[in-house]
Amino acid sequence: MDKEELKEDIDNSTVENDGIKSQTAENDVSDQKNEDNKSESEIKEDEKLTPEQELETLKDKVARTFAEMENQRRRFEKERDEAYEYGGYSFAKEALNLLDNLERSKVALENDQKLKNTDALKKILDHLDIINNDMLSIFKKNNIEPIKSINEKLDPNLHQAMMEVEDDSKEPGTIVQEIQKGFMMKDRLLRPSLVGVSKKKAKDEEKKDQKDEKN
Repeated sequence: MDKEELKEDIDNSTVENDGIKSQTAENDVSDQKNEDNKSESEIKEDEKLTPEQELETLKDKVARTFAEMENQRRRFEKERDEAYEYGGYSFAKEALNLLDNLERSKVALENDQKLKNTDALKKILDHLDIINNDMLSIFKKNNIEPIKSINEKLDPNLHQAMMEVEDDSKEPGTIVQEIQKGFMMKDRLLRPSLVGVSKKKAKDEEKKDQKDEKN
């Protein structure tokens, strides 16, 4: 390769490099323009809000924040009051089992043929009654009271019907038997009363009874 060809190759290489540099420079300029355009667009958007509008926006944000804080405060106060009023709810519910066991013990002793009509049975029952009454008194001091049931109309919010008892002397749905006593803690139900309610005699049975009487 002679000197002229070598020189020509060097010149061509220089031209190509200059072209690449020129293209790169153009791309950089284009990217810079895009960034400048974005910045200008953002600035224009910010400039669209007047001071009055910005103030209203801030007021709205403050009002929303205050409302959320107020809601949280109310929720906290409600939870605190409920914890104070009903803090012993679970304990009271479990303690009702003691009353049930006392009542079962009384029934078992009264049905014991060996103890019937003995002084020992009478003394035991008297002691059980004292314990039962003391527990009811303690419950009452803590706003826990039994639900009225006998001769009351069935209330699904307070009573749970376990059976129906035919009784024409009572209005249908009247409670005539209490299987398990229910309790309230202030205005909250600890447990419902398990009861038996009255119902009218079936007509077929009434006719059968009349026939039997005639015969």
